[in-house]
Amino acid sequence: MSLHFRALADQAVADGTITPDEVLALRREAWPDGVIDPGEADAILTLNDHVTAPTREWTDFVVEAIGEFVVNGTEPKGYVSEETADWLMARLDNDGRLESLTELEVLVRVLEKALGAPERLRAYALVQIERAVVFGTGPTRNGGMLDAGLITSAECAIVRRVIFAAGGDGPARVSRSEAEMLFRIKDATLGAANASEWERLFVQGVGNYLQGWQGAHDLPRERAAALETFMNDRTSRVGQFLGRVVRTTPTGFLSAARDGAGFGRKGAGLGVVAEAVRDHAVDGTEQAWLRGQIDADGETDPLEQALLRFLEAA
Repeated sequence: MSLHFRALADQAVADGTITPDEVLALRREAWPDGVIDPGEADAILTLNDHVTAPTREWTDFVVEAIGEFVVNGTEPKGYVSEETADWLMARLDNDGRLESLTELEVLVRVLEKALGAPERLRAYALVQIERAVVFGTGPTRNGGMLDAGLITSAECAIVRRVIFAAGGDGPARVSRSEAEMLFRIKDATLGAANASEWERLFVQGVGNYLQGWQGAHDLPRERAAALETFMNDRTSRVGQFLGRVVRTTPTGFLSAARDGAGFGRKGAGLGVVAEAVRDHAVDGTEQAWLRGQIDADGETDPLEQALLRFLEAA
Protein backbone atom coordinates (compact mmCIF):
# COMPACT_ATOMS: atom_id res chain seq x y z
CA MET A 1 0.00 0.00 0.00
CA SER A 2 1.47 3.34 -1.07
CA LEU A 3 1.87 6.36 1.17
CA HIS A 4 -0.32 8.35 -1.23
CA PHE A 5 -3.14 5.81 -0.88
CA ARG A 6 -2.87 5.96 2.91
CA ALA A 7 -2.94 9.77 2.82
CA LEU A 8 -6.07 9.75 0.64
CA ALA A 9 -7.77 7.27 2.95
CA ASP A 10 -6.82 9.23 6.10
CA GLN A 11 -8.21 12.43 4.59
CA ALA A 12 -11.55 10.78 3.85
CA VAL A 13 -11.71 9.23 7.34
CA ALA A 14 -11.16 12.65 8.92
CA ASP A 15 -14.35 14.22 7.55
CA GLY A 16 -16.51 11.10 7.09
CA THR A 17 -17.33 11.92 3.48
CA ILE A 18 -15.83 10.86 0.21
CA THR A 19 -16.40 12.64 -3.08
CA PRO A 20 -16.48 11.07 -6.55
CA ASP A 21 -13.10 12.70 -7.27
CA GLU A 22 -11.61 11.12 -4.13
CA VAL A 23 -13.03 7.74 -5.12
CA LEU A 24 -11.43 8.11 -8.54
CA ALA A 25 -8.10 9.00 -6.95
CA LEU A 26 -8.26 5.96 -4.66
CA ARG A 27 -9.19 3.72 -7.58
CA ARG A 28 -6.23 4.97 -9.62
CA GLU A 29 -3.82 4.68 -6.70
CA ALA A 30 -4.88 1.28 -5.38
CA TRP A 31 -5.84 -0.45 -8.58
CA PRO A 32 -3.52 0.52 -11.44
CA ASP A 33 -2.74 -3.14 -12.16
CA GLY A 34 -6.12 -4.63 -11.23
CA VAL A 35 -4.67 -6.16 -8.03
CA ILE A 36 -5.69 -5.26 -4.46
CA ASP A 37 -3.19 -6.23 -1.76
CA PRO A 38 -4.19 -7.16 1.83
CA GLY A 39 -3.18 -3.77 3.24
CA GLU A 40 -5.27 -1.91 0.68
CA ALA A 41 -8.27 -4.19 1.24
CA ASP A 42 -8.15 -3.60 4.99
CA ALA A 43 -7.74 0.15 4.51
CA ILE A 44 -10.73 0.28 2.15
CA LEU A 45 -13.00 -1.43 4.68
CA THR A 46 -11.67 0.76 7.51
CA LEU A 47 -12.48 3.80 5.41
CA ASN A 48 -15.94 2.36 4.68
CA ASP A 49 -16.56 2.14 8.44
CA HIS A 50 -16.14 5.93 8.64
CA VAL A 51 -18.03 7.02 5.52
CA THR A 52 -21.35 8.33 6.82
CA ALA A 53 -22.99 8.97 3.44
CA PRO A 54 -21.66 6.49 0.86
CA THR A 55 -22.16 7.49 -2.75
CA ARG A 56 -22.85 5.13 -5.64
CA GLU A 57 -19.25 5.64 -6.82
CA TRP A 58 -17.89 4.70 -3.40
CA THR A 59 -20.08 1.61 -3.07
CA ASP A 60 -19.11 0.44 -6.55
CA PHE A 61 -15.43 0.83 -5.71
CA VAL A 62 -15.67 -1.06 -2.41
CA VAL A 63 -17.73 -3.88 -3.93
CA GLU A 64 -15.40 -4.30 -6.91
CA ALA A 65 -12.14 -3.96 -4.99
CA ILE A 66 -13.01 -6.19 -2.02
CA GLY A 67 -14.74 -8.70 -4.29
CA GLU A 68 -11.60 -8.93 -6.43
CA PHE A 69 -9.35 -9.34 -3.38
CA VAL A 70 -11.52 -12.03 -1.74
CA VAL A 71 -12.20 -14.07 -4.88
CA ASN A 72 -8.93 -13.71 -6.80
CA GLY A 73 -6.42 -12.67 -4.13
CA THR A 74 -5.09 -16.20 -3.59
CA GLU A 75 -4.47 -19.20 -5.83
CA PRO A 76 -6.37 -20.79 -7.38
CA LYS A 77 -8.20 -17.71 -8.55
CA GLY A 78 -11.95 -17.91 -8.22
CA TYR A 79 -11.91 -19.89 -4.97
CA VAL A 80 -12.25 -18.13 -1.62
CA SER A 81 -9.70 -19.47 0.85
CA GLU A 82 -10.59 -20.34 4.44
CA GLU A 83 -8.30 -17.59 5.73
CA THR A 84 -9.75 -14.93 3.44
CA ALA A 85 -13.31 -15.93 4.33
CA ASP A 86 -12.50 -15.60 8.04
CA TRP A 87 -10.89 -12.21 7.43
CA LEU A 88 -13.93 -10.94 5.50
CA MET A 89 -16.44 -12.08 8.12
CA ALA A 90 -14.38 -10.53 10.93
CA ARG A 91 -14.13 -7.22 9.07
CA LEU A 92 -17.81 -7.07 8.16
CA ASP A 93 -19.24 -8.36 11.42
CA ASN A 94 -20.06 -5.42 13.65
CA ASP A 95 -22.27 -6.47 16.59
CA GLY A 96 -23.38 -9.52 14.61
CA ARG A 97 -24.81 -7.62 11.65
CA LEU A 98 -23.78 -5.70 8.56
CA GLU A 99 -23.69 -1.98 9.18
CA SER A 100 -24.27 -0.81 5.61
CA LEU A 101 -25.73 -1.83 2.30
CA THR A 102 -22.21 -1.53 0.87
CA GLU A 103 -21.14 -4.47 3.03
CA LEU A 104 -24.23 -6.44 1.98
CA GLU A 105 -23.31 -5.88 -1.65
CA VAL A 106 -19.75 -7.06 -0.97
CA LEU A 107 -21.10 -10.39 0.26
CA VAL A 108 -23.44 -10.78 -2.70
CA ARG A 109 -20.63 -9.91 -5.12
CA VAL A 110 -18.32 -12.52 -3.60
CA LEU A 111 -20.95 -15.26 -3.86
CA GLU A 112 -21.77 -14.27 -7.45
CA LYS A 113 -18.15 -14.24 -8.60
CA ALA A 114 -16.67 -17.14 -6.65
CA LEU A 115 -16.47 -20.62 -8.12
CA GLY A 116 -16.32 -21.97 -4.58
CA ALA A 117 -16.41 -20.62 -1.05
CA PRO A 118 -16.23 -22.11 2.47
CA GLU A 119 -19.54 -23.27 3.89
CA ARG A 120 -19.32 -20.92 6.86
CA LEU A 121 -19.06 -17.88 4.57
CA ARG A 122 -22.20 -19.02 2.73
CA ALA A 123 -24.03 -19.57 6.02
CA TYR A 124 -22.92 -16.16 7.29
CA ALA A 125 -24.09 -14.52 4.06
CA LEU A 126 -27.52 -16.16 4.28
CA VAL A 127 -28.03 -14.84 7.83
CA GLN A 128 -27.03 -11.32 6.81
CA ILE A 129 -29.20 -11.34 3.67
CA GLU A 130 -32.21 -12.56 5.64
CA ARG A 131 -31.74 -9.90 8.30
CA ALA A 132 -31.36 -7.19 5.70
CA VAL A 133 -34.51 -8.28 3.88
CA VAL A 134 -36.67 -8.72 7.00
CA PHE A 135 -35.36 -5.88 9.18
CA GLY A 136 -33.30 -3.61 6.92
CA THR A 137 -34.17 -0.13 5.68
CA GLY A 138 -32.60 2.25 3.20
CA PRO A 139 -31.50 2.35 -0.43
CA THR A 140 -29.83 -0.52 -2.26
CA ARG A 141 -26.86 -0.18 -4.55
CA ASN A 142 -28.83 -0.89 -7.73
CA GLY A 143 -31.88 1.23 -6.99
CA GLY A 144 -34.96 0.49 -4.93
CA MET A 145 -35.29 0.29 -1.18
CA LEU A 146 -35.03 -2.10 1.72
CA ASP A 147 -38.22 -1.85 3.75
CA ALA A 148 -38.68 -3.73 7.04
CA GLY A 149 -41.70 -6.02 7.35
CA LEU A 150 -42.26 -6.59 3.64
CA ILE A 151 -40.23 -7.73 0.66
CA THR A 152 -39.68 -5.21 -2.10
CA SER A 153 -38.62 -5.67 -5.71
CA ALA A 154 -35.07 -4.66 -4.76
CA GLU A 155 -35.04 -7.26 -1.98
CA CYS A 156 -36.36 -9.95 -4.33
CA ALA A 157 -33.48 -9.15 -6.66
CA ILE A 158 -30.95 -9.51 -3.82
CA VAL A 159 -32.40 -12.84 -2.66
CA ARG A 160 -32.49 -14.19 -6.22
CA ARG A 161 -28.86 -13.19 -6.78
CA VAL A 162 -27.79 -14.98 -3.60
CA ILE A 163 -29.64 -18.29 -3.88
CA PHE A 164 -28.69 -18.76 -7.53
CA ALA A 165 -25.13 -17.41 -7.17
CA ALA A 166 -22.25 -19.47 -8.56
CA GLY A 167 -20.51 -19.41 -5.19
CA GLY A 168 -23.61 -20.31 -3.21
CA ASP A 169 -24.42 -23.79 -1.96
CA GLY A 170 -24.43 -24.85 -5.61
CA PRO A 171 -24.52 -22.95 -8.91
CA ALA A 172 -28.16 -22.50 -9.97
CA ARG A 173 -29.09 -25.02 -7.25
CA VAL A 174 -31.04 -24.02 -4.16
CA SER A 175 -29.98 -25.79 -0.98
CA ARG A 176 -32.16 -26.82 1.95
CA SER A 177 -30.80 -23.96 4.09
CA GLU A 178 -31.67 -21.48 1.33
CA ALA A 179 -35.16 -22.99 0.90
CA GLU A 180 -35.72 -22.72 4.66
CA MET A 181 -34.62 -19.09 4.49
CA LEU A 182 -37.30 -18.49 1.84
CA PHE A 183 -39.93 -20.00 4.15
CA ARG A 184 -38.80 -17.77 7.04
CA ILE A 185 -38.92 -14.65 4.88
CA LYS A 186 -42.38 -15.69 3.68
CA ASP A 187 -43.62 -16.09 7.25
CA ALA A 188 -42.10 -12.75 8.31
CA THR A 189 -43.73 -10.84 5.44
CA LEU A 190 -47.00 -12.76 5.09
CA GLY A 191 -49.93 -10.45 4.39
CA ALA A 192 -47.73 -7.42 3.68
CA ALA A 193 -47.78 -5.38 0.48
CA ASN A 194 -44.98 -7.47 -1.02
CA ALA A 195 -43.55 -7.10 -4.52
CA SER A 196 -45.47 -8.95 -7.22
CA GLU A 197 -42.41 -11.07 -8.09
CA TRP A 198 -42.06 -12.45 -4.56
CA GLU A 199 -44.53 -15.33 -5.05
CA ARG A 200 -42.71 -16.49 -8.18
CA LEU A 201 -39.32 -16.27 -6.47
CA PHE A 202 -40.56 -18.26 -3.47
CA VAL A 203 -42.13 -20.98 -5.64
CA GLN A 204 -39.12 -21.18 -7.96
CA GLY A 205 -36.62 -21.26 -5.13
CA VAL A 206 -38.31 -23.93 -3.01
CA GLY A 207 -39.30 -25.87 -6.13
CA ASN A 208 -35.68 -25.85 -7.27
CA TYR A 209 -34.59 -27.36 -3.96
CA LEU A 210 -37.27 -30.07 -4.08
CA GLN A 211 -36.96 -30.96 -7.75
CA GLY A 212 -33.56 -29.66 -8.80
CA TRP A 213 -30.54 -31.86 -9.44
CA GLN A 214 -28.49 -31.96 -6.24
CA GLY A 215 -25.70 -34.09 -7.70
CA ALA A 216 -23.33 -31.44 -9.02
CA HIS A 217 -21.37 -30.55 -5.90
CA ASP A 218 -18.77 -27.81 -5.72
CA LEU A 219 -15.19 -28.65 -6.55
CA PRO A 220 -13.12 -28.28 -3.35
CA ARG A 221 -10.55 -25.49 -3.44
CA GLU A 222 -7.65 -27.90 -2.94
CA ARG A 223 -8.88 -30.10 -5.81
CA ALA A 224 -9.29 -27.03 -7.99
CA ALA A 225 -5.68 -26.02 -7.31
CA ALA A 226 -4.44 -29.47 -8.29
CA LEU A 227 -6.59 -29.43 -11.41
CA GLU A 228 -5.32 -25.97 -12.37
CA THR A 229 -1.71 -27.14 -12.02
CA PHE A 230 -2.47 -30.18 -14.15
CA MET A 231 -4.20 -28.13 -16.87
CA ASN A 232 -1.30 -25.64 -16.94
CA ASP A 233 1.21 -28.45 -17.50
CA ARG A 234 2.02 -27.96 -21.19
CA THR A 235 4.21 -31.05 -21.30
CA SER A 236 1.24 -33.34 -20.71
CA ARG A 237 -0.50 -32.02 -23.85
CA VAL A 238 -3.76 -31.97 -21.93
CA GLY A 239 -5.35 -29.48 -24.29
CA GLN A 240 -4.65 -31.56 -27.38
CA PHE A 241 -5.92 -34.69 -25.63
CA LEU A 242 -9.20 -33.09 -24.58
CA GLY A 243 -9.61 -31.61 -28.02
CA ARG A 244 -9.32 -35.05 -29.60
CA VAL A 245 -11.88 -36.42 -27.16
CA VAL A 246 -14.40 -33.72 -28.07
CA ARG A 247 -13.80 -34.11 -31.80
CA THR A 248 -14.05 -37.88 -31.80
CA THR A 249 -16.98 -38.32 -29.38
CA PRO A 250 -19.82 -39.92 -31.37
CA THR A 251 -23.10 -38.06 -31.71
CA GLY A 252 -24.80 -40.93 -29.94
CA PHE A 253 -23.02 -40.15 -26.67
CA LEU A 254 -26.02 -38.52 -25.00
CA SER A 255 -28.47 -41.12 -26.17
CA ALA A 256 -26.11 -43.83 -24.96
CA ALA A 257 -25.96 -42.11 -21.60
CA ARG A 258 -29.73 -42.06 -21.42
CA ASP A 259 -29.91 -45.72 -22.40
CA GLY A 260 -27.08 -46.76 -20.10
CA ALA A 261 -25.05 -48.26 -22.94
CA GLY A 262 -21.23 -48.49 -22.80
CA PHE A 263 -19.28 -46.62 -20.15
CA GLY A 264 -17.51 -49.64 -18.74
CA ARG A 265 -18.62 -52.76 -17.00
CA LYS A 266 -20.99 -51.03 -14.59
CA GLY A 267 -22.58 -48.55 -16.98
CA ALA A 268 -21.06 -45.67 -14.99
CA GLY A 269 -22.05 -43.09 -17.61
CA LEU A 270 -25.69 -43.60 -16.73
CA GLY A 271 -25.06 -42.42 -13.18
CA VAL A 272 -25.38 -38.66 -13.56
CA VAL A 273 -28.38 -38.96 -15.90
CA ALA A 274 -30.23 -41.35 -13.61
CA GLU A 275 -29.33 -39.18 -10.63
CA ALA A 276 -30.82 -36.11 -12.29
CA VAL A 277 -34.04 -38.02 -13.05
CA ARG A 278 -34.27 -39.27 -9.47
CA ASP A 279 -33.63 -35.82 -8.03
CA HIS A 280 -36.53 -34.35 -10.02
CA ALA A 281 -38.97 -36.49 -8.04
CA VAL A 282 -39.88 -35.30 -4.55
CA ASP A 283 -38.82 -38.23 -2.37
CA GLY A 284 -40.06 -39.22 1.06
CA THR A 285 -37.48 -37.19 2.96
CA GLU A 286 -38.28 -34.08 0.93
CA GLN A 287 -42.02 -34.64 1.39
CA ALA A 288 -41.54 -34.87 5.16
CA TRP A 289 -39.48 -31.66 5.11
CA LEU A 290 -42.16 -29.87 3.08
CA ARG A 291 -44.94 -31.03 5.40
CA GLY A 292 -42.96 -29.75 8.36
CA GLN A 293 -42.52 -26.34 6.76
CA ILE A 294 -46.18 -26.02 5.77
CA ASP A 295 -47.58 -27.40 9.06
CA ALA A 296 -45.37 -25.17 11.21
CA ASP A 297 -48.08 -22.51 11.62
CA GLY A 298 -51.11 -24.80 11.30
CA GLU A 299 -52.37 -23.38 8.00
CA THR A 300 -51.60 -23.41 4.31
CA ASP A 301 -51.13 -19.82 3.19
CA PRO A 302 -51.49 -18.55 -0.42
CA LEU A 303 -47.79 -18.86 -1.24
CA GLU A 304 -47.68 -22.43 0.04
CA GLN A 305 -50.78 -23.19 -2.03
CA ALA A 306 -49.02 -21.78 -5.10
CA LEU A 307 -45.99 -23.99 -4.35
CA LEU A 308 -48.16 -27.10 -4.03
CA ARG A 309 -49.89 -26.33 -7.34
CA PHE A 310 -46.49 -25.94 -8.99
CA LEU A 311 -45.24 -29.26 -7.62
CA GLU A 312 -48.44 -31.06 -8.63
CA ALA A 313 -48.21 -29.73 -12.18
CA ALA A 314 -44.49 -30.46 -12.61
